[in-house]
Amino acid sequence: MPNPDVSPRAAYASAVESLANRVLGALRGAEDAAVVAAQVEDAPDPKAALAAVRVLGPDVFAPALLAGRAFGPADARAVADSFRIFPPDPGAAPDAAWRDWTTVRLLARFGDAPEDTLGVPEPAAFEEAAEPDGPNSTDGTDGPVPSWRTRSLRMAGLHPLALPDVDGPVHEAALRRLRDLSRGTSRAMLRRDYPTAARLARWLAWAVHRGTRPELDAAAVVRHLELHCGSGGRTALDIAVARHLLDQSERPGGPTA
Repeated sequence: MPNPDVSPRAAYASAVESLANRVLGALRGAEDAAVVAAQVEDAPDPKAALAAVRVLGPDVFAPALLAGRAFGPADARAVADSFRIFPPDPGAAPDAAWRDWTTVRLLARFGDAPEDTLGVPEPAAFEEAAEPDGPNSTDGTDGPVPSWRTRSLRMAGLHPLALPDVDGPVHEAALRRLRDLSRGTSRAMLRRDYPTAARLARWLAWAVHRGTRPELDAAAVVRHLELHCGSGGRTALDIAVARHLLDQSERPGGPTA
């Protein structure tokens, strides 16, 4: 039963961290099967747990995609239930639409169900920030925001899509904008904004996994984050995903071999 002394916002935030930690455990090989289903079943507030599934979106499939962990029928039902309890908002931001669409595509792959089962349409064309940067654009707080910052922050919000064997317009944009992502990652690291740095590092690691070399050393960024980012299940999961992507790219016969 939900704790009446805890606000819904706090309950949902706690549920997201709890699910992120459980997915992280599965990615590291420490969890049993049916991770998503078990999280919902064990949660004191199942509704908050289903909301967490919607927030993590594609990342609930990370152990299956990166470590070959099982994603069984019970997990698939839990993801489908999360969409039924929290259906996509037609007026939601485009980034949320892309996350939902990717989640449904992965559910169709691992849950053996048609993509249109949950009625999530493909989002409109992915739009990037206008280019080029204007001659007076600055990186300060009292001037225009340069488009590379806008692009990198947009991609940071789409970090759950940075997974292997997942493609689409967002991924094509990431490959076109590796310089922007490198600049955004550098800025986040300098500001010690480690959650944003970890989200962008995922995209850099994903690019390496795809056989592309960003200007910024993704491995060095991930090592620094592993040492200095501190606690937090969601950020730790982002770093672990980036680490797996990099490690797989270095194996004989891996993506970049």
